[in-house]
Amino acid sequence: MELIDPLISQYCEDHSSPEDAILSEIARDTHAEVLMPRMLSGHLQGKVLELISKMLRPKVILEIGTYTGYSGICMARGLAPEGKLITLDINDELESRVRSYFEKAGLQHKIDYRLGNALDIIPTLEGTFDLVFIDADKRNYINYYDLIVDRVNPGGIILADNVLWSGKVVQKTEDKPDKDTAVLLEYNAMVQADPRVENVLLPIRDGIMIARKI
Repeated sequence: MELIDPLISQYCEDHSSPEDAILSEIARDTHAEVLMPRMLSGHLQGKVLELISKMLRPKVILEIGTYTGYSGICMARGLAPEGKLITLDINDELESRVRSYFEKAGLQHKIDYRLGNALDIIPTLEGTFDLVFIDADKRNYINYYDLIVDRVNPGGIILADNVLWSGKVVQKTEDKPDKDTAVLLEYNAMVQADPRVENVLLPIRDGIMIARKI
């Protein structure tokens, strides 16, 4: 997943605003106690998410894929005063842990944490979005995008994580790419060709596609 030289990555972290106590706790506990800790956004990506949110000052954020709450907390810190973050996840085994982190961060009143299939929940949500972060099952990235793109306000941002997929998107092989890689290749091409957005793919951690609604 780490595509940048570890020394460069560490230098970037050393010269980025540090994690506070709650984010450090989430990172530490996730790596020690939760399956697949590589799914955590982590320090550098988390700070990128936080600063994007603070620059945008969104009224409504939609996060597809909560995991242990690190990225949600980062983005919720940039909400407008009366704003809210709606975060969706299918794994109810982490619910008590995640809710406790939101409370420790003092953001539980700004975060609407919902459990279930995002493909079913998103159509039931009212209103529009200023910021969307897609970080759930890769095989549904295109479905998620199709559900939200026309509901993102002009100037709003759609972020998609893991779009470099540990470098598999550029690997040369005689074999067909695995299903997740194939979907991510299709997703990246779709966003690149979508006239409704302008976009940039950043090689941060495992790749973040940033698309701004025109």
